[in-house]
Amino acid sequence: MIPRRVDEGIYEVSPEMKVVKFNETIMNFTMAVPARIYANEYLMERIARDKSVDQITNVACLPGIRKQVIAMSDAHQGYGFCIGGVAATDVEGGAISPGGVGYDINCGVRLLRTPLKYAEVAPVLPELTEALFQAIPSGLGSRGKLKITNTDLDRVLDEGINWAIDNGYGFEKDRVNCEDNGFTQGADSSIVSAKAKARGIRQLGSLGSGNHFIEIQKVAEILDPVAAKIMGIEKDQVTVMIHTGSRAMGHQICTDSLQEIDHLMHREGIIAPDRELGYVISGTKEADRYLAQMRAAANFAWTNRHIIMHWARGAFNNVLNVKPEDMELVYGLAHNILKQEEHDLGDGKRGMVNVHRKGATRAFPPGHKDVPLNYREIGQPVLIPGSMGTSSYLCVGQQKAMDLSFASTAHGGGREMSRSKAKRKFFGKNIKQELNDRGISVRAASLKVLAEEAPLAYKNIDEVVGVSHNLGIVKKVARLVPIGVTKG
Repeated sequence: MIPRRVDEGIYEVSPEMKVVKFNETIMNFTMAVPARIYANEYLMERIARDKSVDQITNVACLPGIRKQVIAMSDAHQGYGFCIGGVAATDVEGGAISPGGVGYDINCGVRLLRTPLKYAEVAPVLPELTEALFQAIPSGLGSRGKLKITNTDLDRVLDEGINWAIDNGYGFEKDRVNCEDNGFTQGADSSIVSAKAKARGIRQLGSLGSGNHFIEIQKVAEILDPVAAKIMGIEKDQVTVMIHTGSRAMGHQICTDSLQEIDHLMHREGIIAPDRELGYVISGTKEADRYLAQMRAAANFAWTNRHIIMHWARGAFNNVLNVKPEDMELVYGLAHNILKQEEHDLGDGKRGMVNVHRKGATRAFPPGHKDVPLNYREIGQPVLIPGSMGTSSYLCVGQQKAMDLSFASTAHGGGREMSRSKAKRKFFGKNIKQELNDRGISVRAASLKVLAEEAPLAYKNIDEVVGVSHNLGIVKKVARLVPIGVTKG
């Protein structure tokens, strides 16, 4: 299926029949809605290289799918759904697919502003980067410094950052500027498997590996002075961005859920267009069970980032004597999540739908009831990080997002090159030296991860964000550049 360009920044595959071969059996599936890709020519050429288009056209065949399936400008092939995929299904009778959330449930980003300017931080950047690396455990299989009880873990899964704040991590005001207030309702720790709990209990407060990071940044450019002022952002200001998720807890919950769903589909004789696109029907006990576990993993991730933020504040306090309360949370968000939201479904109809965001960021516009009061006049803050060595963007959601993308946008640069290919092409030692030569202090658990995460392994972040900005999905507020990076 070849997408055709229907407007500036919009490519589309119209509804048609898909022929899929399972072993020796040929089956037909029909797309119920169009599949759209938001991209410019540069990005479309890259998105078309893998199975992203095939994956979103598969999603368009799911029961109860509404309006359109979307691949954002950072899209690349994932499990079932492409990463950068957005889809909405009916809350009664529509499909709910773990592939539309992913294994790293509630992987997300948060941004802190500091009262410091770049000139104050530059002389101690290596020391500050090292302090962050030492304060926050990172790397494959890394364990957090916390030793919590099973009762504590259940509270984390059920209550999110409420547990953290009650135990002295962070401040009451942190809740305000966090999606869901850092607490996804409807979680049920009692149905999370013992294996998931055992894998997660020692990882709370750890960064992990891969594309997860803590980044010290400088505000390089203000693009919307009004919105920047409301968010307390100024040129040359130092900020901190944290990117990680639910670690082994989320991975195991997704694994458990997929196994349960596979058994159910086999028992009921249900076949999806792709074996990775298992689903249950919204409103059933099986769907409710998945949602309750997914929300528990989301609460683990909210809390994980919250504790990391607390320790990052401590590192700045130790090196630069910055009071923790003076490092304020600008916003924290999820980009691997399923939310039940009200949206325009076309033909003048509105309704509640299951919005799957897989590597996609919520972008509610000005005036939306779920935008914090202090930001409601400008829209929800949106964080779109680049790769280490490239810019990241602070944006705000715009009204057209409601029509075009179920109020969603890109979540980052999006890989252009697989990790294995990046390791063959780049050398971690060289990447570190190149970044150091550009004034970026780097601390990583291994040189291998620096090769995997080389800036050129990702799409051009300026192009990715430019598509959403030009379509009116988001408005760019500030461009941030890295000055210190820690990687797992």
